[in-house]
Amino acid sequence: MIPLEKKKFNTKDIVFIGVSAAIIAVCAFVTIPVGAVPVTLQTLGICLVAGLFGAKRGTVSVLVYILIGAIGAPVFSGFKGGIGVLAGATGGYIIGFIFTALIVGITSDKTKKLWALLISMVGGIAVCYAFGTAWFMLVYSAEAKQMALSKTLALCVLPFIIPDLIKIAVAALLVNRLRDRILK
Repeated sequence: MIPLEKKKFNTKDIVFIGVSAAIIAVCAFVTIPVGAVPVTLQTLGICLVAGLFGAKRGTVSVLVYILIGAIGAPVFSGFKGGIGVLAGATGGYIIGFIFTALIVGITSDKTKKLWALLISMVGGIAVCYAFGTAWFMLVYSAEAKQMALSKTLALCVLPFIIPDLIKIAVAALLVNRLRDRILK
């Protein structure tokens, strides 16, 4: 039997995770209000971080970012923080970031092909949309304001498709250019 070795984070990993969480927070500060859910650069930051550093470091970076915001640091969009943001209308999108990082990171760990990275980013953002939209509907139904799925999609997904595709393209190109230089 081969013993399973637990791989721990080394100093370099911890630095990458800290810097990555900071990058995501800075990306959250760039917001364009579009109704209840603002357009931010968070998804660009998450795709970039997970694409550069892989599933383990990328996902832990997102978890660190979320935990920092959950304890009250104003790192979410609109300089907000606290559990109330996670329990609010946009909380599902924030939780969806974890799965976006996992999907992009796993793909990045397995291949360096740009087309695969692009597809994983689209898939990761789609999963984030699914979590966010479901959570948004749950929050509104809890407030006794039933909202149809079509109306929710028109409010929470459709306005973000083009901006997210642009962010995905930028993130994939940056990962493609920077990965070998940063990870030397």
